Order: sequence, then structure tokens, then C-alpha cells
Amino acid sequence: MSITHLQLREKFANFWKSKNHIEIPPIPLIPRDDPTTLFTGSGMQQLVPYLLGEPSPLGKRLYNIQRCLRAQDIEEVGDNRHDTFFEMMGNWSLGDYFKKEQIDWFWEFLTKELLIPKEKLYVTVFSGDKTNNLPADDESYEIWKKLGIEENHIFKYGPEKNWWSRAGVPNNMPAGEPGGSTSEIFYEFIETPHDKKFGDTCHPNCECGRFIEIGNCVFMRYKKERDGTFSLLPSQNVDFGGGLERLIMALENQPDLFQTQIFAPLIKTLSLECGKKYEENKFAMRIIADHIKTAVFLAREDIEPSNKEQGYIMRRLIRRSVVKMRDLNIIPSKIIPKLCQDVFDIYKIIYFKDKDFTKIISSVLKEANSFLKIIDKGIKILQTQEKIDGKSLFDLKQSYGFPFEIAVELLKKWGGNVDEIKLKLNYDSALLLHQNLSRSASVGKFKGGLADNSVKTLKYHTTTHLLHQALFDVLGNEVRQEGSNITGERLRFDFYLSRKPTEEEIKKVESIINDKITKALPITSIIIPKEEALKLNAKSFFREKYPDMVKIYLIGGSTSSPQDAYSKEFCGGPHVSNTKEIGEIKIFRWKKIGSNQYRIYAK
Repeated sequence: MSITHLQLREKFANFWKSKNHIEIPPIPLIPRDDPTTLFTGSGMQQLVPYLLGEPSPLGKRLYNIQRCLRAQDIEEVGDNRHDTFFEMMGNWSLGDYFKKEQIDWFWEFLTKELLIPKEKLYVTVFSGDKTNNLPADDESYEIWKKLGIEENHIFKYGPEKNWWSRAGVPNNMPAGEPGGSTSEIFYEFIETPHDKKFGDTCHPNCECGRFIEIGNCVFMRYKKERDGTFSLLPSQNVDFGGGLERLIMALENQPDLFQTQIFAPLIKTLSLECGKKYEENKFAMRIIADHIKTAVFLAREDIEPSNKEQGYIMRRLIRRSVVKMRDLNIIPSKIIPKLCQDVFDIYKIIYFKDKDFTKIISSVLKEANSFLKIIDKGIKILQTQEKIDGKSLFDLKQSYGFPFEIAVELLKKWGGNVDEIKLKLNYDSALLLHQNLSRSASVGKFKGGLADNSVKTLKYHTTTHLLHQALFDVLGNEVRQEGSNITGERLRFDFYLSRKPTEEEIKKVESIINDKITKALPITSIIIPKEEALKLNAKSFFREKYPDMVKIYLIGGSTSSPQDAYSKEFCGGPHVSNTKEIGEIKIFRWKKIGSNQYRIYAK
């Protein structure tokens, strides 16, 4: 059954209304008064307090369609299913119905309202977690079977695939964190052959492209206790989310998101403009279509391209699309207004009724034109340089904003012998050196927050690393650094946590810090590829953008065995050489400073 996205929205709303659900207004794409996230990333974001147990003034049965943006997906765009802006269709039960009703109703919606063929649907259920004594979700398995689903269409997966909590798998959950098993629904593109490079056998979670997830039922039933065990929550909640775009893929039986009704007009415009076939230029066209569409929705929220936060993401999207336009020999000033118009035409009735189209187009076009001037200037400078290496390309980027990728592309086009790997390594080394020098020279303004390089300041800087890790040890890995400030008198450390820590927990954090100090752990540093650092679980400041080569400070362990270090953190330094130099540390004050934000003072 092929229907328009407008009809799908109407059917979704009418269906949940028929089940006595109340529509809750979606929140803005840019969250208000929430410094912990740049964008709204899910429909349940506004419901977190109620899913955690607070009484809901909105009612117990809710639904909506939420505009979302996930900046972490930017690098994924280019395949057949990832997009940065998307809409999440959601319904929730807050202490009301549970597994049977949710599964029955969503199956009814898919097969009776949308008329999706049953034989193309597959489901997954939780297989259990013996380590944490969490049983398999046999109840959901039996419910799906009673609905007539063949057993070979029901798959069981462990916590890596079929468990939800904000901290991830059960082992990562801090005390007090709620979570539960999930049951996901997949659509099979029968015409898409399995690619054996992803394994001999295809299954719903295979990455070959034959299956796509169209809905996820989260059954929030458990809470993790301080002793690591799991207890039942006083009330059971359901959190369902399904991507509108992915449901359209299923309804159109179209495995390529960019060939569905919500992207096809943009792809057609691109193909006509450059005179090239989509089939031969998928990667570039997908990036342009996705990034311009997302930029339009950011402009709708009055975001302007800049070097900060949401504006930085918008600038990155536009500039990345301009680079791909150059690959296709497309003039940005000609194509951007047309692509923006395509977005308006698709979404006008819902999102752009009262919006100034001219202003939105102007915002996107202005950044594109500005970037083109940067490219032109960079080309002239590049042509006059006698010696071209990674350092000179970094200087070009730093001074004029000229992208490394375009420089390499031009060097290849001009017939030079280009060692791209060597250039990138030298470029990243220059970037790393620049960041370290900038941090050291910026009094109190880099993420380490040092006010000077005095002995006491160095001690407190190293202590912040111990504090950061100790907070993880005690409060769990949802802890996220929000900032720090260090002087010769004290250290200040801000962090995110979804609940208020207890006095006992703060004392335990202090005890761990002093224990590591008395153990006289060595402090060393290594420079390694960012991917290796992430595999080591090195901590980073979540708002910071890091180069491909990064400096990691280790407390404990050694440069030859960094995995054994107690603390591993992205940092430019400087630090003391051994924790014994720090002396005893006292947390003398801590307080709440905002929504889910806390500040610790120590000396």
C-alpha cells in the first residue's frame, strides 16, 4: 500500500486516538533550557521524568510525531537509509497498558491500517541476560506467535540488540537507572539479495540492507539497584518509537530512502541540474539532498550558520553539501533555491505555513556563497605555494577555512604525486599542536579550565581527571562532563546526571580519588589515532571536536599498556608526573546548577 506521508500522519493519529491516547505537542527541534543536548533526538525526550516515575499531568496514554536531528549521523549519510533530520512516530503508556496491548495494537496498525503484508514483517525479542539474571522475554514471544507470526519470523537477541536504557546494556547502567527489554519490528525487502560479506545467513539485524527496522517497543520494567541486581519498577511503562521515513520505505517497498516520496524530488532536481544519473552518483547526491534539507529545518528554527553549537552543525552541513556540488559540477547559487523549494513543497502544509521562505533560502545560500569565496581564495594561495605538506594545508585551513579534502583533490587534479596518508598525518599533527598551544595560552577558557601553570593548578588539573573517572565508578557511565575551571585555590567540575547524587556517593567519590593519590600512580601521555582512543574508552568533553590524531593522558598503566590505566582522557595537558604529588583532596562543596547538572568544588 502506497500512501502519502500526510496520509500516514493522519492514520497514525487517528489510530492512537481510537485507543484513547492523547496527542502531546512535539517540542522544538532545538531544545529550550536544556544545555545537555544540541538537538531533540527522540520523541521520548520530553517524557523522561514521567518514564522515570514522576506522575504525568499529560495523561497515561500519549502519542505524537516529533522532529528529530542526530548530528552524530552526519558521517553515516551516503548509504541507502541514514538521514540527519527525521521524524519519530511515538506512543507511550505511563503505568497503564503493557506488552500485550502494545504488540497487538502496533500489529493491527501495520497490517490492518497500513495493509503491510504480514509475510514481509519480522520481529525480535530479548533472549535474556544470564550475567545479570534478567530472564528472556518469553511473554512477547508468545504474544507474537498468537498473532499468527511464523516462528522463523521471530528472532531472539541479547542485551546488545534488545535492551534499552539511557546507559546502554545492563552492565553499563548506574544504580537507580530504569531499563527494559525491547521488541523490534522489521520489514523485509524480499527483492534485495543478501550480501554474504555480512555473514552467511541473513537475519533482521544483518547490515546487508535486506531488512529495515520500522518500530521499537521498549518495555520499561526494571531498575538497577546499588548492589548490581535488578528489581521491578512500581509501574510498567511502554515507550514506542518508529521512524516515519522508514515506514514510508516499507509502504513503498523501496529499500533506498532517497528514492521515496520525501527525498525523490530533491534527487530529481539534482539529476536534472547536473545532467548525471542518480545511479552513478548516489553518494554525492544523497549527501546534498540530506544536508540541504536538514539545513532548511535548522533555518526554520532561526538558527544561523556559525562556529558554535547548532550553528556549527548547520555550517558543516551546508559546506559539506557544497563540496559534493563541486564534485558534480553544480553551481550552488543555482541549485540551492530549487532544493529548498522542494523541501518546502514536501512539508509546507505541516511545517512551513507561516514561515518566510525567502529568509530561509537566503540563510542557506549566504553560507554557501561565503564558502565558495573561501574555496576560490584558497585555490589561488595553493597555486602559489612552492612547498605543500600537511602543515601548509593546515595553515590554509586555519587562516582561510580552506578544506583539506578540496586541497588534496586539487593537488591530484594538477598532476602532483600525492601521498594522501602522509599529508593527513602531518595535517593532524599540526592541528593537535595548535589545539594544545591554544589551550595553554587561553587563560581559563579551554576545556581543562586552567588559570595558570602553577604547581597547585597542575595538581588540581590531574585531580579533575581522577574526579571524572571516580564519578563514573560511583554514578555510572551516563555521567558527562559539562565543563571545569581550575585555579591555584580550588577546582570546579560540572557534570550531567539524570538524578541527584547522594552525600554518601559524593563521599565515595572523594575516597576513590584519595585512594588513587596514595597509590602513587604515574601520569603519562600518548598520541594515537582518535579511533584507537575511543576503543580504549578514553573520556572526552562531549562538545569538543577532535582531530584524527589525539593526545591521551593516562593515570596509571603505561604508554605500552594504556588499557591498564585507571584514567584515560583526551587532554592537551599539562599535568603532574605522579598522583603522590597531589596530596589529600577534599570535596568541600557540591550543588545542583541546572536541569540534571551538578557542580563539585574540591581542594
